[in-house]
Amino acid sequence: MPADSERPGVTVPFSFALKAKDAGARTGVIETQRGEIRTPAFMPVGTQATVKAMFIEDVAAAGADIILGNTYHLMLRPGAERIAKLGGLHSFMHWDKPILTDSGGYQVMSLAKLRKITEEGVTFNSHLDGAPVFLTPERAVEVQCLLGADIQMALDECTPFPCSREEARVSLDLSMRWAERSKAAFETMSAPGQALFGIVQGSIFPDMREDSARTLVEIGFPGYAVGGLAVGEGQQAMFDTLDATTPYLPEDKPRYLMGVGTPLDILGAVARGIDMFDCVMPTRSGRHGQAFTWGGRLNLRNAQYAEDLTPLDADSACPAAQYSRAYLHHLVKAGEMLGAMLMSYANIQFYQELMAGARAAIANGTFADFADDIRRRYAKAEGTD
Repeated sequence: MPADSERPGVTVPFSFALKAKDAGARTGVIETQRGEIRTPAFMPVGTQATVKAMFIEDVAAAGADIILGNTYHLMLRPGAERIAKLGGLHSFMHWDKPILTDSGGYQVMSLAKLRKITEEGVTFNSHLDGAPVFLTPERAVEVQCLLGADIQMALDECTPFPCSREEARVSLDLSMRWAERSKAAFETMSAPGQALFGIVQGSIFPDMREDSARTLVEIGFPGYAVGGLAVGEGQQAMFDTLDATTPYLPEDKPRYLMGVGTPLDILGAVARGIDMFDCVMPTRSGRHGQAFTWGGRLNLRNAQYAEDLTPLDADSACPAAQYSRAYLHHLVKAGEMLGAMLMSYANIQFYQELMAGARAAIANGTFADFADDIRRRYAKAEGTD
């Protein structure tokens, strides 16, 4: 795959075109200088410049239009300046489609030890060697520009859950001030065609989510992320929070729900007007023997699959899903690397096929039926129908 796919001599501005709606669900196209992103879109997570256990060519073959890179991990190793020196993240990992990078804020809050948050930024110790690191909104933007990300995130504080209203308000207000600083830095550091998203915070408090969304829209971004969810609040609270948030986000800008999730989480969020998703679940689950299929979730570690010669998922077009459940059971139980690779490939492609199905259903006005069918299949597989 070519390392550099920017269109010669042409800067394509970032844009979003809404193609169809079905109740709250939307389908559209995000245009970037490295190609189109069909929405709803699922972004495989390439934390350390790799989608774990997958060849990058297979990520593209699975149908992904965009992947996610992680600012926190890449700034610590191998370093943003080094990646820039080597030609940027796209060239480094041989991916010629769009890349979205997070700001590093979530990992600072969840991984780093002895962090200290001030108005200026956050000081923390690297989880690799304990070295002190100071991350500001400006530095987070600088790192993402050095990486060459097509879509970047403003630095925010990912509010812990649970938290009091007072804690959520203080955290929210800080994130909004950081969003203003992030935008100012982006305007001076970014390359043509790149985009910066603001991130809505406010825990599970509807009034704070509304305040956050309104503030970010006033600041003005080409896209808006919803952060601070899927952190233990439960699916219904997540959906309720989305219901309190999306009405205040512009119809003509993409909406990104960060870190979500299961197929049913995603379908519920699509119904509420979300356009973009990322999660480590398909690859992490695959490495541990869990498969997402059109027939539901399967645990290939279970002995019931030891002599099951049926394909993992006959309804999937993924080459990895055509291997027998018995063979995959053996690979997983034996701890073979090929097991993790095949399961990750099959899961990533299922997520992409699920998104393609959602896009088609929205365009046809049948999204509710499509989502209900998937819910029934998953409930049957779990024995809860």
